[in-house]
Amino acid sequence: MSQYLKMFNQLGPEMFSKGISQVAPYFSTIDPHVVDLKPGYCEVFLKKQTKVQNHIGTVHAIAMCNAAELAAGVVTDVSVPEGARWIPQGMTVKYLAKAKTDLKVVSNVEDVDFSQGGEIPVHVSAFDTEGTEVFCADITMNVKLS
Repeated sequence: MSQYLKMFNQLGPEMFSKGISQVAPYFSTIDPHVVDLKPGYCEVFLKKQTKVQNHIGTVHAIAMCNAAELAAGVVTDVSVPEGARWIPQGMTVKYLAKAKTDLKVVSNVEDVDFSQGGEIPVHVSAFDTEGTEVFCADITMNVKLS
């Protein structure tokens, strides 16, 4: 079982979220809250607060990219075969609407086959409180099997 999944199950969402920001300190810049984590699925809550806003008062594009990379990274970690290693290799993003509210950032990769390794696209979407998709990203993970 993935170390991240063990941490999430043992510590719970609140403490895991604080811990993941210790492991990768840049994530702490957005104060993410990992709501749910299991193989094939990760959900992150991103609060709209002053420090993640841009000059027009919406959630900044890079804050959404940061949350997307967090969701994609931990879902990849808990979904790859035991002993596999992974690293983000690239990200393609689309800004679909102004992010005027808190966001639910979801990576659902239940249909992705990680067992072959190689370059694997991991999709992430961000939704506002009305359920509108405001952002999406495809993050290519380079997965090396042991």
